[in-house]
Amino acid sequence: MLHIKSWKSCKEVCCSLIVICFLFLLIGCNSKLSYNELKFSKDYFADLRSDSVTLNIAKIRSHILELCERRGGCATQSDRFMYKYYRNNGPLLWIDRYGIDMKVDTLLKYIDGVEEIGFSKSAFFYREIRDDVNRFRNLDFKGGNNSINEVFARLEYYLTKSYLRYITGQRFGFVNPQIIFNKIDSAEHSTPQRPLYRRLFDINTERPDSNFFSQAIRIVSQRDYYTFFHEVQPRDSLYFRLKNELQKSLSEDYRIKLICNLERSRWREEEYPSMGKKYIIVNIPSFHLYAYGGDTLLYMRIGCGSYKTKTPLLTSAIERMDVNPVWNIPMSIIKNEVSQHAGDTSYFARNKYYIVRRENGERVPVTEVSPAMLRSGEYRVSQESGDGNSLGRIIFRFANDFSVFLHDTSNRNVFARTNRGVSHGCVRVQRPFDLALYLLDDPDEWLVDRLRISMDIMPQTKRGIEYIRTQENNRKLINSISVNPHVPLFITYFTIYPDNKGQLTSYPDVYGYDEVIHQNIKLFMN
Repeated sequence: MLHIKSWKSCKEVCCSLIVICFLFLLIGCNSKLSYNELKFSKDYFADLRSDSVTLNIAKIRSHILELCERRGGCATQSDRFMYKYYRNNGPLLWIDRYGIDMKVDTLLKYIDGVEEIGFSKSAFFYREIRDDVNRFRNLDFKGGNNSINEVFARLEYYLTKSYLRYITGQRFGFVNPQIIFNKIDSAEHSTPQRPLYRRLFDINTERPDSNFFSQAIRIVSQRDYYTFFHEVQPRDSLYFRLKNELQKSLSEDYRIKLICNLERSRWREEEYPSMGKKYIIVNIPSFHLYAYGGDTLLYMRIGCGSYKTKTPLLTSAIERMDVNPVWNIPMSIIKNEVSQHAGDTSYFARNKYYIVRRENGERVPVTEVSPAMLRSGEYRVSQESGDGNSLGRIIFRFANDFSVFLHDTSNRNVFARTNRGVSHGCVRVQRPFDLALYLLDDPDEWLVDRLRISMDIMPQTKRGIEYIRTQENNRKLINSISVNPHVPLFITYFTIYPDNKGQLTSYPDVYGYDEVIHQNIKLFMN
């Protein structure tokens, strides 16, 4: 008779496990048999009185912890949760008095499909699970490390590890962008003893927490996993387009690029616009801006941060437009570029720069300020508005921690370049007036013409034409326009993305972010 140690109701469990073991064996041999058609007698199990089919839960738990220690149990966040779960003596999830049930086959079905997203089944222990399922169903507990307790321990360990890896990765992404992108570029005051990094990824993506893992554990126990597997799948329509593209015969480099962009499309932002409402996407690798609103698409070229001064990836909302803005030069540019010209009146005049004491807002003569004084932070350097201003005729402001904005530019030759990574982090837009009109909700003709006049564009109404004829020296009719409601803005990074005609297009990895993802996702590709 099969024995079970350290389990409640040993007699009941023993008999149930014997029945289910042979049930699986017979069904495996004859798929036409149903559970209800199988009949057993006590004499049928007379030869099963052996230690080889004796379950010992204490031994199973001990083997599970050994596997956690020996097999690198903390490679991912889900692995770390699993290790902690079993160390805290959490209930077994896949093994009960009936053995294992069909939920194992459901998991294996999903794992069998990971090659369609560019991953290897070995990263989810498909072979190990399948082999031990067969051992269990054939009662093959002989040879080497294949005692019944070791087989059951491996099943519990690998099923949980595979399950948590899969559902966590599909729901939240297999790598954490907050970690991998915010440890790339060293910050200004970084030292080997105290390394600091520039924050390059500032998007609030959803991340797994203890509540998610607890829910996942509970769902396995309650056997409500069919719906759960469906719910954790990515929702982004781009994900499915990229997945379909991956099924084609492709070069290895392009496959890796697709896999990296599939990973990006798994990251769910906490706030994302619904289709039909206005929102703007700036995609760095394509050097283009896409402004959506119902059936409308406004499409234009952009210039963005260079490789050394990358534009941060972020989400925000455009709140207002300032016309003919003054440029308050960021401190980093003052220290690295402007301070060396302290006292050079021709340099400051040529660039229309002026110096202001921060304490009281008073202008200070250029000749009275040294390089050290400019670098001290006690002085602000600004650029006059109008012609030649680096921000151009209009700037689109949104809340962010980086002092970056969308704006016009005085150097329009940048839009003829292929690689338009030219700024210190801000985004220059090719068609600023069109973008301003897009942001306004049903503006009247005079408001539009006042904007034209303020931006030094020829007016279109009789009133506007008459105004510039009579007010030739006063053309700044608008200083600022509020954008209500605020329009969501997403500065993102996809190296494969639909163009203005909806065709998937490949773009250069200008910041090297694909390689960063690839290095961190290799665990699932090998």
